[in-house]
Parts: sequence; C-alpha cells; structure tokens
Amino acid sequence: MMPKLFDIKFPRDSKTLPEGFWSAVDVWIKKPHVVNKRLCGVTETESRDVDREDLRLLLDDPEHFQDVLFFLTSEVSPAQTHGQDKPWSSSIRTFIPKVNCYGTNLQKEVILKDFARQQVTFLPFDEDAKGKASLKNGNIYQIQLCNQDCEEWALELHVLTSDAWFSDGVAYAKLPWLSSDLLPKLVRWASESRSSEFRSTLSLLPVDKYSVMYQRLKEKYKAMVKVWPEVTDPEKFVYEDVAIATYLLVLWAEERSEKNLTARQSFVDLGCGNGLLVHILTNEGHPGKGIDVRRRKIWDMYGPQTLLEEKAITPSESFLFPGTDWLIGNHSDELTPWIPVIAARSSYSCRYFVLPCCFFDFYGKYQRRQCKKSQYKEYIDFIAEVSQVCGFNTEEDCLRIPSTKRVCLVGKSRNYELSDEAESEQRRANLIQSHRICPRVTDEKSAIANDGGGCHGNAEGDSTWGAGFQPRDRVPVVRNCATLPRDFVDSVVLQVANALLGMTVDDGEGSCSDWNKGGSLSVSEIAGLLEQETLQLLKRECGGLQTLLKNNHQVFRVEGGRVFIRDWRDEKSARVNTKRKPVAPGALKTRFCWFHVHHPQGCPLQAVNCAFAHGPDDLRPSTRPPKKLKNTVL
Repeated sequence: MMPKLFDIKFPRDSKTLPEGFWSAVDVWIKKPHVVNKRLCGVTETESRDVDREDLRLLLDDPEHFQDVLFFLTSEVSPAQTHGQDKPWSSSIRTFIPKVNCYGTNLQKEVILKDFARQQVTFLPFDEDAKGKASLKNGNIYQIQLCNQDCEEWALELHVLTSDAWFSDGVAYAKLPWLSSDLLPKLVRWASESRSSEFRSTLSLLPVDKYSVMYQRLKEKYKAMVKVWPEVTDPEKFVYEDVAIATYLLVLWAEERSEKNLTARQSFVDLGCGNGLLVHILTNEGHPGKGIDVRRRKIWDMYGPQTLLEEKAITPSESFLFPGTDWLIGNHSDELTPWIPVIAARSSYSCRYFVLPCCFFDFYGKYQRRQCKKSQYKEYIDFIAEVSQVCGFNTEEDCLRIPSTKRVCLVGKSRNYELSDEAESEQRRANLIQSHRICPRVTDEKSAIANDGGGCHGNAEGDSTWGAGFQPRDRVPVVRNCATLPRDFVDSVVLQVANALLGMTVDDGEGSCSDWNKGGSLSVSEIAGLLEQETLQLLKRECGGLQTLLKNNHQVFRVEGGRVFIRDWRDEKSARVNTKRKPVAPGALKTRFCWFHVHHPQGCPLQAVNCAFAHGPDDLRPSTRPPKKLKNTVL
C-alpha cells in the first residue's frame, strides 16, 4: 500500500460516516473555492463509470499509467482489477482562478471515486490551447477514509511522489496545506454532513464568465471604497453591489445569446438605496433607472447619466413598467413580494430579479407559518410561491456576496401562454386579496387622479390593488434607543448599575475585591426592577431593554443573556475596544467617564489610560471641520 503522508482522526461519536465522507468530498470537488480562496470555482463534466482500459485511454500517458494504476489499486495487484466491471466513477473538473496566471492553458483534474475502497484520487493535468494534455505526475494525490480497529475512523492523505510536488500558488498550494487546511475541513464537513437548504452558488451561470466579469468590475469600481460618503461599511456595500451587478450582467448576456438579441436589456431598480447597482449597470451599457423613497448622499457623485428618482413606491397601476425588460429588487424589503406582481402586470415580457433580505408580506411583516424550515428558507419559499402564482417559471440561485442573505429568485419566463393572461390575472388578484389586511379604500384615496404615463402616480396610488400597503417613511425612524431622552437613559443606566454594584458575596454573586465589579443579573431580572412606565417606553424600541444596555457598553457587558459591570482592566471584559490602539497622549475625549462620576470607587483606570474624560479639564472635543462631499464620476 502507498505510504500515507498524513492522517487525521474523526471524533469518536461521529455517526455520519461513511456517507458523510462522500458528502465532504463532493464539497471539495464542486466548491474548492470555499477552502482555496484563490479560486473562483470549477466546471465539472458528468461522471461516468470507467474500467482499467477506459482509464488508460483517458490518461493517454503510457509512461506513467502503470504508476497511476498501482497508486489506485495498491491493496491488490493490477491483474486482480482487470476483470472488475467499471470500478471507478470518473469526472473531470476545470479550475477557474480568480486571477488567470495560466495564459491560454487550462488546469484540470481527472477525479476517480472508488466507493469500494472509500477513496478518491485526483489526477491533475495541463491542457494547452490546442487541447493537448500533459499529466502532472508529481501532483497526484488521494484521500481515503479508513476504519481503524472497527471503532475509530480516520482520513488519510496519500501522494504518489511527494518529492516532486509542485505548488503554483493558485490551483495547487504547498503540500503541507493539504494536511493543515484541507483535511481538517473535510473531517468537519463529514462529521456535520449537513445538506444545504438552497442551491449551489452561481448555479444558473457559467462560473468562468462570472469570474472574468467580476475581476474586471472590481478593478473598475474599487475607487468607490475610498470616497464612500455614507455611514455604511464601504467595502461590504461596494463589493456586494459589484458582485450583484456581475451576476446580472452575465445573466443578461446569456439571455441575449439564448434569444439571439443584440439590444441590451433595460431595467428599473425598485428600492435602489445607495444607487450603486444602478450606476454600474448603466455604465456597462444597460438603460435603466433606480427609484427609492429617500435620496442618499452618494447620488450626487454619480453624475447625470445615472438616473435616480426620489419617490415613494406604492403598488398600483401608476407603478407599472410596460417598456422595461427587467425589474430589480435588491434588498427591497416591503416591496419584495410585490415585485413579481408588478413585473407580471407590467407586460408579458417583463422579467424580474429579487434578492430578499428582511421578511415582509404584502401588507406588513411576514408571519411564520411552520417551524420545520429556517425562517429564511420559509420566506424564500413564500416569495417563490408568489412568483409561481403570478405566472413565472421561478429559478433560485445563491450569489457570491459578503452577506448571510445570498439567495436570489429569478423570473425569466412565464408558465402560461399570452392568450391565458386573463385567467392568470385572476389568480394574481386572488393571491393579493387573500393577504389583504386592509380591504377597504376610502373614497378620498380612490378619487386621487393619475397624472398620466407609466410610473407617474403619487404615493397613495390610483387603484385598489395596493391599498393597505405602507411604503417606508421618507425619513427613517430610528428605534434603537438612540433617540430616547438622555435623562431617561441615564436614569435607567444608573438604576441598573446600582443594582449590580449592590450585590455582595452574601448574595452569592458579588465581589469584595479592591474595586467593586458588582454581580450579574439576567435581562429579565433587570426588567423586574424597572417601573412599568419605563418598560412600556422601551418596548417601542427594537431590542428594548437589552439594546439600551448594549448601547451603554462603557458601563455594561451583556453576555449570554446576563448583564455585568464592565471592568476595563480585564481584556475579555473590554473586548469591544480590542481593535483600538492604546490611548495616546492628547487623544480626543468627548465623553465623561461614567465610572469616574458614578462608581463609589471611581474608575479602575488612571486618567491617562482611560478613553473617557476624568473631569472637565480632561475633555478634548474634536475641532476638525466636517468632510466635504466630492463629485466623483466613475
């Protein structure tokens, strides 16, 4: 048997093996980019069963064939496998690097699964532009599941010629990486063996085209990160919108190819937010616009070619888009379930793309109906059901974006003929009516006249099919306890802190150390200390009492549902500040230290080491002028 290079044992209570092993292997075969971050993905051929002769023809390398065959069948002689009927399941995968460093050559692997021996072997080869392949004999490796002593399972790594291993830094890392990174991941995946509720990433697109497009757009629009004027994280939002734009551009390019179209698709982004997606799609040659209830600062940076409208959208006849090819809903919140409806009613040829985030029904927050699925999966299924009833052949995919909400739904075609439009419209009307919570429309609203043209209606609409819908406020309502009266917040903080500091050793919770850290209480126990009037005011805020306590992290540490006094001397307690540098001489101190003012023993830190002011003389407010907005057009 070929000597093992490395092995790693499974936990003794692993109950998912051997099936979990093959699930983990499939992740490595189909999604190597989840471990190897220098890859964008792979393409894979259909698997087929092969025998010894098929393998010889497949490799077309007489010089190394016998070595490879011995590597595959090291427990038995090659002659013993000659009579076996197709012992291996074979497929070929082609690597797609994030940055192409191979020129016109392709890096591929023949993958051989041997279910009888519970092993998978990878035979890498290089294919040039003319289709000529050359086997990379030094990089042939094998992963095998072994049952040791009929009790312990282990994963073993074998390499044909470890001394000849070559790392190119992309498809093939250094050999120790296989043992230090890949094998532990395979063990974890095999032990969990959890199947995803959703489809694989980028399942509707050619991954190679996506990779090329993404790298081009990322390079083109990366400067937006440096000039981002919003309070949101620039890297997350810029690169997320670049990835979404990449997905749409490739999707639309494939559609033009399938339908033999030349004109680029038009679009309207409903609830466009910062407008960057609209800006990118417009710059890449697609006519369109974005609509949102609230104007953003960054809109002024795009220039006149990016069409963005500040307008509240209410589902009605006034907000149909008969001349538009695609409607987009990118984290469109309360508009999400309406977008398939609006697309279906705009025209028979109108398509849509939605990326759901927050959970909304037609007329308010979405209410869960079952507990067998995750809330996210249930909501995706709800939007897919709406799409189906609206008449779309609905497809689901998973985007490659820095977000936990990555599943999109695409409606590219209809599930009925144009001649059946009236019947389909009746199904849509019944669907909306079944979800209506505000069925009546006042005469005043019904009498509001439309000023003509598509998408020129007012926020109230001029038809009953959107009655009861509440568009978001033009000015966002802040309900994270940040707008509560300062005196009210200070009184709650002081009351809770005094309760914690008042706990002593006699209570079984306190401390008699040199500086009183107090005890701990659960959030519900703290709620029992507060007056009903205080609790009622806190209930109006998102997160209530717990949010208020977390907001005041200078004083409190909330962990595992319990509340503690924060001790800034303790690294664990002060971990909210771990990314900050030590307080430098002359550093800005814009707030008073709560402990210096209120704690019976003062602050546990010296003034020079505390990030907050110990008295009026220690305050150093900022004197910097506000940043000016630059006009930048990309």
